[in-house]
Amino acid sequence: MLKLSLSILLLFGAGSAWAADVTTYHNDNARTGQKLDETILTPVNVNVGGFGKLFVILVDGKVDAEPLYLSAVTFPGQGTHNALYVVTEHDSVYAFDADTGAQLWKVSMLKAGETTSDTRGGCTQVTPEIGITATPVISRGIGPNGTIYVVAMSKDASSNYFQRLHALDLTTGADQFGGPVDVHATFPGTGDNTDGTNVIFDPKQYEERAGLLLLNGVVYTSWTSHCDNGLYTGWVIGYSALTLAQTSVLDFTPNGSRGSVWMAGAGPAADAAGNIYFLASNGTFDTTLNANSFPNSGDYGNAFLKLSTIGNNLAVADYFNMFNTVSESTGDVDLGSGGALVLPDLVDSLGVTRHLAVGAGKDQHIYLVDRDNMGKFNSANNSNIYQDLTGQLGGSVFSMPAYFNGRIYYGSVGDAIKAFQFSNARLSSPPVATTGNSFPYPGSTPSISANGSTNGIVWAAHNADPAILHAYDAGDLHELYNSNAASGSRDHFGTGNKFITPMIANGKVYVGTTTGVGVFGVLPVSTVPVITSPLTASGNSGKLFSYQITATNNPTSYSATPLPAGVTLNTSSGLIRGTPQHAGTSNVTIGATNANGTGTATLVITIRGKK
Repeated sequence: MLKLSLSILLLFGAGSAWAADVTTYHNDNARTGQKLDETILTPVNVNVGGFGKLFVILVDGKVDAEPLYLSAVTFPGQGTHNALYVVTEHDSVYAFDADTGAQLWKVSMLKAGETTSDTRGGCTQVTPEIGITATPVISRGIGPNGTIYVVAMSKDASSNYFQRLHALDLTTGADQFGGPVDVHATFPGTGDNTDGTNVIFDPKQYEERAGLLLLNGVVYTSWTSHCDNGLYTGWVIGYSALTLAQTSVLDFTPNGSRGSVWMAGAGPAADAAGNIYFLASNGTFDTTLNANSFPNSGDYGNAFLKLSTIGNNLAVADYFNMFNTVSESTGDVDLGSGGALVLPDLVDSLGVTRHLAVGAGKDQHIYLVDRDNMGKFNSANNSNIYQDLTGQLGGSVFSMPAYFNGRIYYGSVGDAIKAFQFSNARLSSPPVATTGNSFPYPGSTPSISANGSTNGIVWAAHNADPAILHAYDAGDLHELYNSNAASGSRDHFGTGNKFITPMIANGKVYVGTTTGVGVFGVLPVSTVPVITSPLTASGNSGKLFSYQITATNNPTSYSATPLPAGVTLNTSSGLIRGTPQHAGTSNVTIGATNANGTGTATLVITIRGKK
C-alpha cells in the first residue's frame, strides 16, 4: 500500500515536500499540466491593471524546452534561491534566480572542438541550430545536491554527430556519475539502418524532442527524426538515474521504417503502475496480427502505445491503432503530432472505475483509451476503442491537452482552446467552453494554475511576433489577460516560438521565446499618488470658490490646469481657491506628485452665473 501511495504522489505531484517545484514537463508524469498549489494568482488579480511582465531573461539560443523550477536551492557561495532552470538550442544550461532573473550558473554541453548540430539536410523542424530541444527532468533526491538530466546534440569538425545524456549537479552545473554518456543502441530487427541482424541507432538521424521521463529510477529518452528524412525507426531508451548505465532499449518499428516519438515536445506519460504511454508518428504498422492481436513483426507505427517497464525491461504491453492507419501514415496524417495524457481514475455510469488516457493528432480525432484494454487494431472500424470523439477539433493537434476539475482542454491548429467535460467517464460533445480567440500553428498546449479545485486559470502561449501570453478563467474560458493588452507594449516579451508551454510556479508564469524567457506576475503596487478627491465641483461667478485636491502616497506638490479665471492653486497644499469671474464649465487636469511620479485625474468645475 505504501508503494502504491508513493507512486501516486510521484505521478500527480501531490503532497511533495517542495510543493512549489516543477521538475518535469507539464508538471507531473501523467502530463496533466495542472499546478494545484498556486495561492497567489487568481482570476481576480490576473488582469491588465495588476498583472504583467516583470522582466525578461535573455539567453544564448532558442528556448524550445519548458523551463523548470525548484524552491529554496542553496548554491555554493551564493546563498539560497528559488531557481529557474533553462536550456537552449545553443547547448547551454542555465540556473537563474527565479524571482530576479540573476544568473547563478551557466554550463555548455559542448566538448572541445564541437559545435551545435546543423539542421540536418535543411529540415526546419528545429532551426537554425540543434542543441538541447527536449525538456529536462529533475530529481532533488539523486546526487549530493540533486540532479538535472539533459540530452544534448552536437557535432565535431569531422561532421561526426553526438547525442549525449548529462546528469548535472543542480547547484553547480557540473557533470556527475561519470557522465555524460553517448547514446548508442541496437535492437533485433531488419528495418531501416539494419546490419542484417539488428537495427542501429545513428545519432545524426535522430533528435530528442519529447521531454525526458524519470520513472522508478530510470531516465527514459525517446527519439524522433529530422522531418521525415533519412533512415530511421522508433526508439525508446532508458538509463539508470544513479549511474547513467543503459538499462533498456525498445525499437517499436524494428522490422519496418519510420515511426518516432515527436509529440510536439510533450514527454511520454506514465501511470502509477510504472507503465509508459505515448503517441507514435507515421511509420510501419503490421496489419497482420498474431494470436494475441499484436503486430506479427513488432511494428507499431502511428499507434497509441503502452509500454511496461517490469524489471527495467521495455516491452509493448498494449496498444490502439485506428482502422485506416496505413493510409494515415502514407498521407502523413499520423497520431504522433500530439501528446498523451494519463487521466486520474474516473467512474462510469455503472459505478466501474476506469483507468483512461487521452491523445489526439493530425486526424483531429480525440482518442480516449482504456489503459486496461486499449483496443488494439480492427481493420474495419474504431469500434474497439473506449471512445473516439470526432468533429470537435477545428484543426490538427500539434500540442497536448491539460486536465483540471473533470475537464480536458485542447488547443488545435487554427482553433480556439476548447474545454471538454467528463461525465460518467466519457467526454462531452460539444465542448462546454471555448476561448474567444484562436491559435495559429502549432495551436497551443495549455497549462493550469489553481488552488486545489478553486481559482483555476488556463494559460496559453500564442506563437506570434511578438509572442502573446493568454490567461483564461478555467470555468467559462473568458479571457482574463493577454500580454498585448497593456498600452505602450508594456508586456511584450519576445518573438513567439512553436511548442512553447507556459510554466507556473509561486505566483509567476515563465514563457520561453526565441531569445529567452518572459517572466510574468502580479505587478508591484504603484507608489505614485492616486487622486481621491471628488472629480466634480461647482460654484457661482463673483463668489468665493474652494476645492481641495487629495491623493494617496503623500504628495509633495500639486498641479491644476487650466483653471477658471480668478481661481488659483496653492501648489504645496493642493488648495484651489478664488473668485471665478465668468460662468462656464472647465475640464481641469489635476495632479499630485511625489518622488515616484505624478497621478492625474480630470476635475470638472461648473461655474454658474450671478444670481
